[in-house]
Amino acid sequence: MTITEGSRLPDARLMRIGQNGPEQVSLGELLSGRKVIIFAVPGAFTATCHSAHVPSFIRTRDRLAEKGVDEIICVAVNDPHVMKAWGEATGATAAGITMLSDADGSYTTGIGMAFDAPPAGLFGRSQRYAMVVEDGTVKALNMETQRGVCDLTGGEAMLERL
Repeated sequence: MTITEGSRLPDARLMRIGQNGPEQVSLGELLSGRKVIIFAVPGAFTATCHSAHVPSFIRTRDRLAEKGVDEIICVAVNDPHVMKAWGEATGATAAGITMLSDADGSYTTGIGMAFDAPPAGLFGRSQRYAMVVEDGTVKALNMETQRGVCDLTGGEAMLERL
């Protein structure tokens, strides 16, 4: 089942690199009582994700906070070490964007957002989307209709949805 506006997100276990190495993060705990933007990308270090999608949220971070967004979370079906390195390489971590790994793709599959793109070497990856989530419920959801762009899912588009 693909999530839609009004859906409640599952309490998935995602991963990040903490002070003592890999650690699980409860998505339910991150979302409880908060307004959060979650955006997902097909892959860390891939062209559009690296040069357009993440930078759009770095650019708009302060304006999103002014509209009541407590946290911006980037999710990808990559391991937590890659997500940590990517956050550092893009400046996302320094900008306060939380980089989380859906290492086994179970969260992405569970919300109906998994896809394969064999010509690009991508298997079991996430579709590109962005959503506003309030207290665990999806209030606004944008999904890209074309590959290689982030027109509907970038930071500026999410500003318009708030």
